[in-house]
Amino acid sequence: MTNKLQVSKRELRPRSLRTKLRKEGKALGVVYGYKVDSTPIVFDEMDLRKILRDHGDNALIELHYDGNKINTLVHGSETDPFTNFYQHVEFMAVKMDEETEVEADIVLVGDAKGVKEGGYLAQSLYKVTVAATPANIPERIELDVSDLEIGDSVTVADLPEDKSYTIVSEPDMHIASVNEPVAEVEEEESEEGSTQEEASEASSEEAEESSEDKE
Repeated sequence: MTNKLQVSKRELRPRSLRTKLRKEGKALGVVYGYKVDSTPIVFDEMDLRKILRDHGDNALIELHYDGNKINTLVHGSETDPFTNFYQHVEFMAVKMDEETEVEADIVLVGDAKGVKEGGYLAQSLYKVTVAATPANIPERIELDVSDLEIGDSVTVADLPEDKSYTIVSEPDMHIASVNEPVAEVEEEESEEGSTQEEASEASSEEAEESSEDKE
């Protein structure tokens, strides 16, 4: 599916014009890359927001302006910290038959056996780098964790293979694991502490007895 975004060239100055455009719901941006000179553009912020919401941050976007159609990916963006409004967006023009490296979201699916037994699932890696042609960049990569029991873990090597893209990230990078219930861990630590305390007390008593014998 082609995601079309209508844009217009814009003037870089004056600053008051940029403020006016943003008040009208327009986002500013620039497009550059394959066969495209760096060009400042302006577009409806809501149009881009809808594309990224429906198809993810790696969506292939076809920019339309002055009779041109340019295939692009969002290469970077700046948003308002309070409203999340896209203030400035960088679009990178891409060659459709050439691979590019991007980050794809890792999404864990399924209910882990270990969680059903009282453990908890902890995820430490949320994105993975992949190489793919623009049309084959995955929105996300799903990893089924249904068979994980307490103590089990998964790494990048466990991600499903797909002929449309190549996973670039190191295969031994840790993604998630099912850990023991917190209560059991605390109980074990408490028992271990008690054992150490008893051993310390016993050692102290032995030292006192030894001292008394010498006297």
